[in-house]
Amino acid sequence: MAHGIPPLRTGHALRLLEGSAEFFPALVEAIDAARREVWLETYIFDFTGASEAVAGALVEAARRGVRVHVVVDGFGTPAVPPEWRRRLVAAGVQWRTFAPPGRFYVVTPRSWRRLHRKLCVIDGNVAFCGGINILDDLHDPNHGTLPAPRLDFAVRVAGPLVVDAYATVLHLWQRMRTFEDLREGDLEGAITSLRELRQRPRPLPAAPPQRGSRAALVLRDNLRFRASIEKSYLRAIGRARQEILIANAYFVPGRRMRDALTNAARRGVRVVLLLQGRYEYFMQYYAARPVYGALLRAGIEIHEYSPSFLHAKVAVIDGTWATLGSSNLDPLSLLLAREANVVIEDAGFAAALRARLLDAVGREGEPMLVSQYDQRSLRERLFERVALAVMRLALAVQGKRRYW
Repeated sequence: MAHGIPPLRTGHALRLLEGSAEFFPALVEAIDAARREVWLETYIFDFTGASEAVAGALVEAARRGVRVHVVVDGFGTPAVPPEWRRRLVAAGVQWRTFAPPGRFYVVTPRSWRRLHRKLCVIDGNVAFCGGINILDDLHDPNHGTLPAPRLDFAVRVAGPLVVDAYATVLHLWQRMRTFEDLREGDLEGAITSLRELRQRPRPLPAAPPQRGSRAALVLRDNLRFRASIEKSYLRAIGRARQEILIANAYFVPGRRMRDALTNAARRGVRVVLLLQGRYEYFMQYYAARPVYGALLRAGIEIHEYSPSFLHAKVAVIDGTWATLGSSNLDPLSLLLAREANVVIEDAGFAAALRARLLDAVGREGEPMLVSQYDQRSLRERLFERVALAVMRLALAVQGKRRYW
């Protein structure tokens, strides 16, 4: 495993899914076909609009005897509506909340570490990974109805990496159960949970086919995989010879990422960034902009997506390497949150994703020029300084300042 990056293995069948309009029907179809178990992790689980179909599928699966496990983030997902809570409990859906924020959340640095990945594993033979929450494309919990669907992607995977995804969701579930037992003073229960984790049978991968896409599940956590996703990006960018195409919702790259992108541009690689053009969160929106100047002057193209919220975290490099998942290129994703990306080497898959991104750049992106950037108002510059200072302070508190 070079630099903590898992090796790509052959034998994967992949399907690119754009937005909840494609992701939810594919997810519901797989849940409806489940016979043994469903494991779902998501940052946001909302119960408005199209997302109700996913909740309904989970309820129906549990009713017919499928073991259904759901983990949501305590900050991203608010309290479940009472009617849905009743239906989930009655059906036997096992629901856990990762790190619910306490009263002193803001001043408790450990609680800033969130579950941001979006993973689903069904019967140990199919998995979904991407950036899409269980959230309707046209609904936002903070901003209401959106003028157009948010731009985001997921991938449906069959093949060897499904076993890795299964081990990942199972490990988190058992870990949370063990900590719950310890908090309640049940040492015997905690020991039993750990024993079950070791003894629980894993699904065995089918004999790998001779053909199929090369792919790997790349994780980011605070123990074994602290820099795997960032390193996978840096290695691919360092090898680029023709084109780097990145779409990222919250783009606040650290020094190594900035250097890698500017070095690629200087050696003649076309570097195109599709970034958030619509105000969503103060910190992510304004902290990103101070780095634009150096990137633009290095010859990097920046296009801002504004028809709706850009939520994608994807990249295509040299038309063959691609990644998509939950990880932004910002400090929260790369240094603090639990994330999951799929890295793919497949010309057909990369071509499909590249075509959609270039379409968004050409038809829905607003190019940023150096002259435009230099003319931004004093108010904008002040907000940028405040956002960047707050971000740097948060990183210093976490002991991560040197990375940014």
